[in-house]
Amino acid sequence: MEFAEAHLVGLLWAAAALALGGILKGATGAGAPIVAVPVIALYFDVPTAVSVMVLPNFTTNLIQSWKYRASLPEGGFPWLFAGGGFLGAWLGTIMLAHAAPKLLLAMVACVVFLYIAFRLMRPDWALPMAAARRVVLPVSTVAGVLQGATGVSAPISITFLNAMKPERSVFVATISLFFLSMTLVQIPAMIWYGLLTPERAVGSGLALVPLLAAMPVGAALARRLPKEVFDKAILALLAVVAARLAWSALA
Repeated sequence: MEFAEAHLVGLLWAAAALALGGILKGATGAGAPIVAVPVIALYFDVPTAVSVMVLPNFTTNLIQSWKYRASLPEGGFPWLFAGGGFLGAWLGTIMLAHAAPKLLLAMVACVVFLYIAFRLMRPDWALPMAAARRVVLPVSTVAGVLQGATGVSAPISITFLNAMKPERSVFVATISLFFLSMTLVQIPAMIWYGLLTPERAVGSGLALVPLLAAMPVGAALARRLPKEVFDKAILALLAVVAARLAWSALA
């Protein structure tokens, strides 16, 4: 396959993954990177995938943070959650700048497999609020490291927050603040380390188009279809993508 043709195929798959991520984001309030990053990394590389998602993450989470601001839990929990993510994302971006490409591919594959495994084995796991408050800072910091290094924090961040069984509006408000805080450190750190190049910045801006266009579709589907339908479809897709990423890392 000629380079130009292969590049076009990669762009088409990236656009499709972004649209699917937008549907998931619109339906559940989170999850776009868990779909888009592995697919983009498969056709390009991990630094490109993480960089391309920065502006979509910033924009969508800024919108949702503002929309659901009244639903933030009282007290310091959401701010500790966001603060740990901020610190971790900075550390993870340093890893992204210096780690070997195949190691990054393997990390993304492992993170996705962990997410799938946990969702399948412990779908009803619950975490009491008292326990969550004790561990929120270290948990969110590790999640931030994953976000900075691989562009995907869902195996820790979404699983942790979901385990507390919050109302949907509380979940969206808290996770959006967490993701927004990480982009606030990722953008300047990526520029400093030369990861967010002008070309990737343009790609990140263009990535907003399919993602934002698909979010209303996800919101509409969420009112008509059971959440389990989304979960099963996304997990099946992720299993295929993660396997392909692992193969690329080992080849």
